[in-house]
Amino acid sequence: ILENEKKIREEKEREDRFNETLGSCGSLSRYESKSFKNLLPQMLASAIGGLFHVVVGISLAYSAILLPQLNYEDSDLKVTKSQESWIASVITITIPVSGMMCGFLMDGLGRLNTIRLAMVPAVVGWAVIATAKSVHAMIIGRIITGFAAAVIAGVVLVYLHGWLMTWRTVAWVCIVYAAVPFLLLTFIPESPAWLLAKGRNEQAKRSLDWFSRYQPQPQNRSQSFAQMQFDHLLKEQEEKERTLERSGSLSTRIRELLKPTGYKPLLILLGLFVFQQFSGIYITLFYSVTFFQEVGSEIDPYFASILIGGVRFFMSIVNTYMLKRFCRRTLILYGSAAMAVCMFVSGLYTYWIKEGVTTLHQVPVAAILLYVVASMVSLLSIPWTMTAELFPIEIRGLAHSIVYSSAYFIMFVSIQSYNNLKLAFSGVAGLQWFFAVTSLAGLVYAYVLLPEAHGVKLADIQDYFRYNNIYIGGVRTKESVQRKLNREQKEELMKSNV
Repeated sequence: ILENEKKIREEKEREDRFNETLGSCGSLSRYESKSFKNLLPQMLASAIGGLFHVVVGISLAYSAILLPQLNYEDSDLKVTKSQESWIASVITITIPVSGMMCGFLMDGLGRLNTIRLAMVPAVVGWAVIATAKSVHAMIIGRIITGFAAAVIAGVVLVYLHGWLMTWRTVAWVCIVYAAVPFLLLTFIPESPAWLLAKGRNEQAKRSLDWFSRYQPQPQNRSQSFAQMQFDHLLKEQEEKERTLERSGSLSTRIRELLKPTGYKPLLILLGLFVFQQFSGIYITLFYSVTFFQEVGSEIDPYFASILIGGVRFFMSIVNTYMLKRFCRRTLILYGSAAMAVCMFVSGLYTYWIKEGVTTLHQVPVAAILLYVVASMVSLLSIPWTMTAELFPIEIRGLAHSIVYSSAYFIMFVSIQSYNNLKLAFSGVAGLQWFFAVTSLAGLVYAYVLLPEAHGVKLADIQDYFRYNNIYIGGVRTKESVQRKLNREQKEELMKSNV
């Protein structure tokens, strides 16, 4: 009992410090001018840093326009089905390695220098691809570009370029995309938060002065807005250091991970990623043009892929609202159901087109577009965000690394198995029905096991994992509810004692 009360008191202290930090943010934002000119330095820095994601998105989607062109009769490189799978999938196996390296590099070199360093493998990799004389050189180039990759963006660009240019020309153009942000970053100062973490306070002040150069003097305050930001970041840094001290050594974090509050969310998320990958979400990205060629639609497969990329881009913007507004379970359950229906319809019409039963060639493309819409607000985005919601703070970093590395390995397996799956299910129509069944299985999996995290206290989530194994419909046992009430009563008692 005493140990539980101690944990409750520690959680309460952490929550109070967190609320104090939030309050500080809120009070600081009152003095910040939101006009375009005042925010221009921050928008400029974000836009230049974000340009690198164009290179990343092109790296991920490049196989979609590369593989169909390699199969042209006049192609100077000939590939087998096995080599196609390796060209498409090999980049995903390098991403977790580069991701782990990135964390160390950002802490040691800083944010901007890490981005600049990442440009080197990007340029080298694209040059190797553009000059490739063999399939092995092509795969090596994909591996090198994988070290510069992190998240999906720029997909529309690669489909558009693939429609208008050869794969070698696209590779040369990608070098330009990598060089431009590298040059522009020379005009942007380093992150003030990183500079403070390294004890370089004067440089942090100069960086804040640059970002706040157009901010007016706050009313009724003797400090400049940059100085107020500096004081706030100092408080944040102190809280981070306290959190690191509580996390303890690696062996301590591993022991915490082996507790129900660690291994249960880990296993649940890994299972969710299996359903994500084998529901076809990333397979339709990496093999987009080839996929549409095999569906039987009369719409140009490159144009259809551009539409898919545009939908992904638009829905990524909509998703920022959806994730704030709706519960995670609700989005996954309804989104998975919609994915299953869309893939079943697409597979059915693909089969009918092959059999000559229908001439409605637009239906599979329309169904896949709706499938992408549903996936973007459910199985594609939510599993990636839930590591920040399900794990205790002390092991969140370790759990995040394990989950993300495992997710990319599962992605590698799914993309590598595309041609084998197509053979196993007697063509692309059967494969789409497999994707539909997997989406339905993911719905059932989430309904039974996945707890709700949106708007739920971390202490309640930990309580669920500590005492429960399933979450059918969100129903809690009486004992679990009573434990929650007891904890809330103890919190109220401690407040009154204070």
